[in-house]
Amino acid sequence: MAGVSTLKPSRHNSRISDAEWQVRVDLAACYRLVAMYGWDDIIFSHITARVPDSDHSFLINPYGQMFEEITASNLVKIDRNGNKVDDSPFEVSPAGFVVHSAVHLAREDAMCVIHLHTADGVAVSSMEEGLLPLNQRSMCSTGDVAYHEFEGPALRDEERVRMQANLGTKNRMILRNHGTLSLGPTVPEAFMRMYFLEQGCTAQVRAMAGKLHMPSDESRARTEDAGTNPRSKHLFVDLAWPALLRKLDRMDPSYRN
Repeated sequence: MAGVSTLKPSRHNSRISDAEWQVRVDLAACYRLVAMYGWDDIIFSHITARVPDSDHSFLINPYGQMFEEITASNLVKIDRNGNKVDDSPFEVSPAGFVVHSAVHLAREDAMCVIHLHTADGVAVSSMEEGLLPLNQRSMCSTGDVAYHEFEGPALRDEERVRMQANLGTKNRMILRNHGTLSLGPTVPEAFMRMYFLEQGCTAQVRAMAGKLHMPSDESRARTEDAGTNPRSKHLFVDLAWPALLRKLDRMDPSYRN
């Protein structure tokens, strides 16, 4: 098929299974895409993915690396207690462990978790109304968003219990006065959920400059359903994600190394 990437991952560590390597490649791609969209925050946000066939071990960014520097091989594997599983010269963000372990441990379907501190996401997290159903993109998220109150820097393990309770069965969360979070059973699904959440936040921040026009309840219900129905997996995983990978491969395929 014309335009489809033929680049292959280069796996150097024979102890890493094919399944884990594929997750590493997708996760590294997710970091690069977050950087490409300008959603990164120097080194201060995180994306994780559970290691296949493991006891809740997951992969996280090497603390101190910019998102455009993340590759499949330099991701750090940690266990459910935050201990490094493999030898790595990099540190792990304590806040990253607290937030992400809370979600991974509570939700078996949370294979990937994305947490960001974008300007627009933080702005909406600081609004009393939270995310408003102002447009098609935000309505893809509004019916699937949980809220967690700000408790200060996420460094205490005991906050995880409250975060888990607030998340419930939702797939997106606004951390009040802090940022945004999404999860999914695959990296592509978590990324696309975050894409629509962040796009909704950006549109809301811009719309607040004028008088708001709210859609009808009927149109909102139809749009929220479209954003969560099973067809979204096909759109996210089979169509949008391969297109995004092709774009990355044209720009810089080093994330695959």
